[in-house]
Amino acid sequence: MIKKLLKKLKQNIKILTGAITSIKAETKINHKWYGNTYGGFYVHPNVLNSKSIVYSFGIGEDISFDREMIQMHNCQVFGFDPTPKSIDWIKKEQLPSNFSFFEYGIDTITGFVNFNLPKNQDFVSGSIIPHKNVDEKNMVSVPMKSFHDITKELGHTHIDVLKMDIEGSEYHVIESILSSTIQIDQILIELHERFFEDGKSRNQRLLQSFKNHGYEIFAVSDSLEEVSFIKVKTA
Repeated sequence: MIKKLLKKLKQNIKILTGAITSIKAETKINHKWYGNTYGGFYVHPNVLNSKSIVYSFGIGEDISFDREMIQMHNCQVFGFDPTPKSIDWIKKEQLPSNFSFFEYGIDTITGFVNFNLPKNQDFVSGSIIPHKNVDEKNMVSVPMKSFHDITKELGHTHIDVLKMDIEGSEYHVIESILSSTIQIDQILIELHERFFEDGKSRNQRLLQSFKNHGYEIFAVSDSLEEVSFIKVKTA
């Protein structure tokens, strides 16, 4: 309890001093946490059902979010991750029948790219974007696809929930997603401001982009890193 209070105090100091971005909900709607503490996000559940389509970018070694979405709504979840460790882990898992996994990630263009592996070899998450937690001298070539090509391949014109935990690449790909012709009702993102020296300005540009495309924040985790957006007309 004391550790939690100290962590919250440090966070508030960083917000007050302008070291990190202060993020708050902009609209009040029903929301529920899906998944465990590590891999979960807030979701607006009222509009979801067995016909709902969920995209889950960044699987790592945790599909607690995806499992609960399927358990609660019997929806179709499409998971994506090009990380070698993640692919090996998925192959050993007993997956729900409603969960489909694809061994590639999301980028602004389709093709093979250099993927930086984590500095700590015990960790699973790498990134195509250089930052302090990845080793630019230790990389592998992995397949990536643009959002346009992914949705065209899967035949989707409407996505109910898009979840994204892609280790800093969210700042690189978000505009290509928001400016697409695909209707996306909810977008859930883990923000990695802490990875970059200019992380605060990256966050501010991303938040402004969501606003420009008609989205509002409806829930934020205690860490201020898991942020849930909803298209205003959906809310």
